[in-house]
Amino acid sequence: MKELKELRFNETDILLQDNLVRGSILPEKVAELNRNIICKGNTVIEGPVFGHRIEIQNGDLEIQGATFTQLELYVNSEAKGNIAFKKSVGSANSIVSRAASCKCVFYSDVNAKSVTLYNAFVAGSIYADEIVLENCIVIGGVFATQQVDLTSCIVGTFNTPSVRIAGAVSLLLPSAFSIEKMAATADAKLYSLSLADLGALYKGLPQSQNSGKIEMNIATDEVKATLTGEDVQKTLRSYTVIGKVLAADLLDTDKFQNHFLLTAAALGSQLLKSYDMGVDKDGNPATLTLDRIHDFFFDILKGKIEVQNIDGKFDISQITGKL
Repeated sequence: MKELKELRFNETDILLQDNLVRGSILPEKVAELNRNIICKGNTVIEGPVFGHRIEIQNGDLEIQGATFTQLELYVNSEAKGNIAFKKSVGSANSIVSRAASCKCVFYSDVNAKSVTLYNAFVAGSIYADEIVLENCIVIGGVFATQQVDLTSCIVGTFNTPSVRIAGAVSLLLPSAFSIEKMAATADAKLYSLSLADLGALYKGLPQSQNSGKIEMNIATDEVKATLTGEDVQKTLRSYTVIGKVLAADLLDTDKFQNHFLLTAAALGSQLLKSYDMGVDKDGNPATLTLDRIHDFFFDILKGKIEVQNIDGKFDISQITGKL
């Protein structure tokens, strides 16, 4: 890899290929605000990046500082290899990645007017007006001011005025929210993984009894609430299994280690030391690294790791007997 110790760029475009950039790529004068950055592959940038438009034509690429673009962050649909953003990524307009053959990982939050991601892993949350996700993992939340479109995804939660789902969509937290009624395709399924034994699955061990995913009924598991202020009244719909989770005192959810796993994933590059969740099925430490967590959740998404079903039912006598 060629190392660039001193950066000398023109005022139009920056082309990066086989480069190690020992610093930031930031404008130093007004003319450089309109400078585009094009990454052609095999590049590491150790500092923050600012560009009018950032185009990633191919991996491998690692940006270790925060990334911001005025117009667009675009990943070529034919891109291959690994693409990693170690800090937060923002755009005044759009962030688009439809690459099916590359491993695209955001270690922190994503913030833009419009976000479209395919086959991406986001350790933080996504904030935008409109969000389209397909075959994606978002450990945090998906928060949109207008609309969210989810196809075959695992997300922590979502909060949006309008939401559409297709394929199998799973929630890591017990509740998600919208204002309008959820739109769903004929093949759409909504699951909650809040009572799944993710810790055992991560270690390759048998899942605990009375643990598993809960299939949510979009109609009956919706709770409609009306919020009233001094001058405004708003209707909020919650898609939740919180009643089943709270009633499940019959479960010791701490032993699932879900919170530990999700917290380590959400910390991303801020995880200062390596932790493990004990030993796996082979007697080796089940270390918590973002690469392993990435592969684990995509194995669940693709069906390589099967989460057992739990119906979410309980006998009230099991609870009253404990009182």
